This record gives sequence, C-alpha cells and structure tokens, in this order.
Amino acid sequence: MTLRVLVADDQELVRTGYATILSAQPDMEVVGEAGDGRAAVNLALELKPDVVVMDVRMPVLDGISATRELAGPGIENPAKVLVVTTFQLDEYVYEALRAGASGFLLKDAPPSELLNGIRVIASGESLLAPAITRRLVGKFGERLRPTAAGPDALKALTPREIEVLKLIAEGMSNVEIAEAMVVSRETVKTHVSRILTKLDLRDRVQAVVFSHRNGLVSSAS
Repeated sequence: MTLRVLVADDQELVRTGYATILSAQPDMEVVGEAGDGRAAVNLALELKPDVVVMDVRMPVLDGISATRELAGPGIENPAKVLVVTTFQLDEYVYEALRAGASGFLLKDAPPSELLNGIRVIASGESLLAPAITRRLVGKFGERLRPTAAGPDALKALTPREIEVLKLIAEGMSNVEIAEAMVVSRETVKTHVSRILTKLDLRDRVQAVVFSHRNGLVSSAS
C-alpha cells in the first residue's frame, strides 16, 4: 500500500526537501504541498491524505490551529497529523496533542525518523518518546483532550488487555509490545483495537492520558 502524504510548511526549501525524501520511498507518495495552514486544511479536506506533515509556525493559519480543524475534538473522520517543528517546547507538544495530532517530531530529526514517524502514524499508532509522554501527562494531564471513559471502564477490559494498555502508556509501539509479550503483531493490533473501542478512546494518545489519569502508570518524569 502506498502512503499518501501532504506536506505543509511555509519554507519552500523544507517542503522540497521533504518531498524529495518521501518520493524516494517505494511506499510513499507526496500528493500535495501547502505553504500556510489554511491551504493545508483545504488540501487535506480535498485530497484526504493518509498523513499530514504539519509545521507549527505558518502564515494565515498556524499549524496547531490547522491541526485542530483537521483532527480536533468533534471532527468526523479526523486526519492523522504529524507535527514537525524546530521548537522543542512542552507547550508546543501539549498544544499539538490537544489539537488532535497523532505525533510530534523535531525538524532536526534524521530522515529515517521522519519516515518511521509517517509509517507509525499511518498504521494508527501515536509517535511520542516515553520520556516526553510522561513529562507531558504529568505537567498537562488535566488539560489534554478529555476522555469520556472513567476508571469504571477498566472493568470491561480483560487482564491481557490491561497489560497491553499499560505498555501503550509506557510509550511502546506495537512491535515492542509484541516482543515483550511474546505474541504476534496482529495479536497486539487486535488487543489495541479492542481497548480503544471498549474505552471509547479515539487513539493511543488518549489511551496514554487515560492510563496516567487512572493510575495504571506513574506520571512522574
């Protein structure tokens, strides 16, 4: 399957660089480029890419606001957005997650991390380093996207599903969870899908927030 990617950045050189890197991959196709947030929203709604690579600081509409219009609370069929920025600030990461982003990367990350990030997000996972996740949830936990599920919802999960949820909250990918539990990736994907459905959570980021809020893991950094 070819992943269809939309690149949004106000610097043409950056957009060209991303397009060159992505187009060289056999499983990726750049379907559009946008130089500001409003154009990114319009193109995303028109082209329906698998992943939107979104810069934070852009004219007309900033990347956080654009992300909110594409993936924020209440959006039907939310887009999968990978926010990329030069600024490693907790507040940026927090705002990106609150707006509905599925992941966050710095622009100085090597191309391999960008490519991996796109593939991870396209597969339905979130992209946040465990240390960043714990710090953010500890600092901004009560301000992140609210989750409808409360602690009683845990009763709907099997012991195995609770185990998987704890590993998700620690920042593990499906591959890492499969290795830790000595099961197949498909088995992990099934567990994750059931967990999100039972807890009425939209994505893995919400699962992380839910886990920290309900004491499954520690929010200490």
